[in-house]
Amino acid sequence: MYKITDECVACGTCLDECPSEAIKEGDIYEIDQEICTECGTCVDSCPNDAIIEE
Repeated sequence: MYKITDECVACGTCLDECPSEAIKEGDIYEIDQEICTECGTCVDSCPNDAIIEE
């Protein structure tokens, strides 16, 4: 399971890269765990290392 931390600056990179469209916009982005396939694309694409595995 992946989580977006407070390091998120809402740049949109993960949102654009997520193949399952599991990332939702907000003050910081959130991952919808029911949709996420845990592929790791968001982790690899985040320039701020704001996505971690729990």
